[in-house]
Amino acid sequence: MPAVTTELPPTPAAAARPGQTWRIVLAVNGVIALVVAGMITAVLWSVTSTFESVERIPFAFPPAAERPAVVTGEAAAAQNFLLLGSDNRGEDGSLANLAGQHSDTIVVVHIPADRSGLSIMSIPRDSWVPVPGHGETSISSALSLGGVPLAVQTVESLIGVRVDHVALVDFAGFEAVTDALGGVSIDNPVAFDSYYLPGRTFAAGAQHLDGAEALAFARERAAFAGGDMQRVQNQQLLIKALLGGVLQAETLTNPSTVGSVVGAVTPHLAIDEQLTSGDLVALGVAMREVRAEDVAFFTIPTAGTDGRTTDEGHPIVNIDWQRLPGLQEAFRSDTVTLAG
Repeated sequence: MPAVTTELPPTPAAAARPGQTWRIVLAVNGVIALVVAGMITAVLWSVTSTFESVERIPFAFPPAAERPAVVTGEAAAAQNFLLLGSDNRGEDGSLANLAGQHSDTIVVVHIPADRSGLSIMSIPRDSWVPVPGHGETSISSALSLGGVPLAVQTVESLIGVRVDHVALVDFAGFEAVTDALGGVSIDNPVAFDSYYLPGRTFAAGAQHLDGAEALAFARERAAFAGGDMQRVQNQQLLIKALLGGVLQAETLTNPSTVGSVVGAVTPHLAIDEQLTSGDLVALGVAMREVRAEDVAFFTIPTAGTDGRTTDEGHPIVNIDWQRLPGLQEAFRSDTVTLAG
């Protein structure tokens, strides 16, 4: 694995079992990384066919002149996926057309050049950052102010490198994938009463969640003193649990289960026009030796809150600008991977 250069502590990932032969990588809400694999040719074709029906995002990227320089050398083979999650769809029911909508979850998935693992970085939605053409505001508002291209440009300005692909996902993807896996088990760090499931208390400690409970768990923010920071941690916890379920050999070698997972996520997903099913299959083959312990989760360096709030009344999260250059260099040099 590449050397750690960001000083960001890794979060233990879910355990996986051996036997995977290929993987397709995506993340939902920001929120979920779905690594779908199969050992049977029929499953491969099923995944490819289903993926071709996914909604496409036209003109997903800003003009080249407004983007970071292209990375050269060995690090150029690394890839960065931006995943934007939302509670809502556009007025026409489209996920690709989220005019006026905020991105409630913002996740950058870094895939190193040697395909040896994944680093999944969350950016709190209330992070206060410069949004090109709009001054300083919450990063979640970039999507509403200028659509996907402005959201991409804003994130690129933070990580210092280009985003290779972008996906929009709605929160309902958590529910659908969880149910396709028969539920997931988590160890909840903070007890809370659910706003989204009135009467449901999520006790601290181990518990098994069905789809509706997983969705409520991922969306909760008002119940926590830490607001969005705790929600980010909970979403990472749920994503790890989902990855643990998807990466089990009994899941990956079961065509019915794989088909159910793929079928569950695709209605809740929109991707840029440049990303093809062939790209994902090739990526999955290259990552066939990766295990779930090679997946690391972390949050962009932050410096807490200072009493200011967003227009929505949520505490502003300050970026740690002193630590950010180190993170940007890690992205440029392909040393951001924290697993291993």
